Amino acid sequence: MHARLATTRRDFLTRTAAGLAGASLLQLNARPLVAADEGKPMKVAALINTFYRSSHAHVILENFLVPYLFNGKVTQSGMQVASFYVDQIHPNDMSRDVAKQFQIPIYPTITEALCLGGEQLAVDAVLLIGEHGNYPTNAKAQVEYPRKQFFDSIVAVYKRGGRVVPIFCDKHLSFRWDWAKEMVDTARELKIPLMAGSSVPLAERRPPLELPEGVKITQAVSIHGGGLEGYDFHALEVLESMIEDRAGGESGVRQVQFLEGEPLWKAAEAGLWSADLAAAAMTAEIGRDHELTRLIQSRGKASTREPVVIHGIVVQYRDGLRGVAMKVGNQGIRWDFACQVAGETKPRATSFYVGPWSNRNLFRALAHAIQTHFREGKPPYPVERTLLTSGILDAAMDSRLAGGKPIETPQLTFSYPAQDFRAMREMGATWKIITDQTREPAGIEPVGI
Repeated sequence: MHARLATTRRDFLTRTAAGLAGASLLQLNARPLVAADEGKPMKVAALINTFYRSSHAHVILENFLVPYLFNGKVTQSGMQVASFYVDQIHPNDMSRDVAKQFQIPIYPTITEALCLGGEQLAVDAVLLIGEHGNYPTNAKAQVEYPRKQFFDSIVAVYKRGGRVVPIFCDKHLSFRWDWAKEMVDTARELKIPLMAGSSVPLAERRPPLELPEGVKITQAVSIHGGGLEGYDFHALEVLESMIEDRAGGESGVRQVQFLEGEPLWKAAEAGLWSADLAAAAMTAEIGRDHELTRLIQSRGKASTREPVVIHGIVVQYRDGLRGVAMKVGNQGIRWDFACQVAGETKPRATSFYVGPWSNRNLFRALAHAIQTHFREGKPPYPVERTLLTSGILDAAMDSRLAGGKPIETPQLTFSYPAQDFRAMREMGATWKIITDQTREPAGIEPVGI
């Protein structure tokens, strides 16, 4: 049993009217519609850590419950959120109101949510939204979110009934490498369609940047401006999503090192990562004359108006590629990338634009990708990407705990084929409709349609 924030699940269930499962569909106007498959809506169980405004439960589920814009077109999921399981009740909980608004029953266990109160699996897909909530933080600075425990409960229902349905696991597979590997191995063994990972690789790229299949990349950098570990994961997924289709394909990671402060700059001077490339990534977002760009270019020597927090996860790939995922500043919507292509003098760089309202609109494209996964029974990009980034991040936190010691990673010696996921990405048309002047709803309602 996990710790509760404010209210016990029993009290919560007592106060919740659990009606018949069914999501209301709103009338659409004449804007083009991306139609769902014909026939009955797919029934989806949503397993949630906690549910409050702007939480992952909110910003993912809203795109399952009401029509949304994806690449400027009105899209509806074609899915019925048939059940909730809510592990912790936040002081500003939204799950009761949303359950009432869309007539979604809330069940006290994962098993009941998947079986809709019966004895056998009764849904067609599972959303595992294992982000946020009051969970322990271990000595490695990892929040011990119960994604693996949720997954194990799902698998138990599958095994009992002899039937599997697709799963999406939000963000990491697990904070522990062995658990993440076990999840993927179990999915392979039971032939469970499993998708996981970050929303950020699906954001619009400004300026546009497409790396050709088989391109030879010598160095790459990804930059975020958020918190330790949770945002490092996003930056690693951006890095991996951009380089996985390079010449020779992905073959795994040899060594990982977490560095901050002066050791990070010394590593740049030693050639472990490129400050010039990082400055090119920052230039794509904020320009070459910004104080943060100058700070990176000077390898930490330039002055800034306020102290700037910088750390980096230096990744040595088995094929010789050098990568780094960095935190620079405190801008939660900072997602930048740059790489050096062999034979070229000028870096290729871009910034990932998330749309208005902080990171909320990022999840429109992610929801579309999840829905595609559920309908087609296969992920639109490899779960091995998230397995690799989960492993890199776990090793990085080991390195941090060890004072920046390099960590050898023989367990991350594996390859996977990249997939073209451009159809899942937001290309910018939505931001001509939803702008900074568009009212952001507090709850769940269609916007811009």
